[in-house]
Amino acid sequence: MSWIQYAKFLSENASTASNPWSGHRSFAYDLVRFMKPGIFVELGTHSGTSFFSFCQAVKDGSLGTKCFAIDTWKGDPHAGEYGEYVYQYVSEYAEQEFLETAFLIRSKFDEALVHFAGESVDLLHIDGYHTYDAVSHDFLTWLPKLAPNGIVLFHDIKIMSGDFGVYRLWGELKSVFPHMEFDHSYGLGVLFPKGHTEAFSEIIAQKEKFKSLYSG
Repeated sequence: MSWIQYAKFLSENASTASNPWSGHRSFAYDLVRFMKPGIFVELGTHSGTSFFSFCQAVKDGSLGTKCFAIDTWKGDPHAGEYGEYVYQYVSEYAEQEFLETAFLIRSKFDEALVHFAGESVDLLHIDGYHTYDAVSHDFLTWLPKLAPNGIVLFHDIKIMSGDFGVYRLWGELKSVFPHMEFDHSYGLGVLFPKGHTEAFSEIIAQKEKFKSLYSG
């Protein structure tokens, strides 16, 4: 599948322009190029807008990062249910463009834990079912897998309607741990629950500048 074919798929099903994650692609790309994680894990991939942003950074930077997308590709009450074609397109595109970088694990998040050693995941993106209980469970069960100085990303921290509860968990976590956050594209939280390198100390100290830079 070509990039044009994949772009057409997105435009018909979850367009890049309107996708809730689209506004964070530049930050994701730059974060990977700067951080150079060994292992990146995404919980909740759907059509791949976020996942392939991380993969592209790995490819362009000739990094050795292994990127893992974990999803059932069946949907949930928030994302809605969708057909097998979504997984097929994501799988084909990953194989064609990121053969040595992208690995898809089709399972529930808890079932995928066995594939990762403790403290082995450098960058974790949580974007699954968005109730408070669900996102809290995802964070707590995957935290032992996070490496020292690892980073956790939370999407949808600005949605406060319905039974969305990421904002509640984010409010609790950011009061305890070093963090950055972005308000656009439904919000993205960047958490450092196990410390951070000196390089990120400077970035956190200037987080309002970075917030302005990537929100434009």
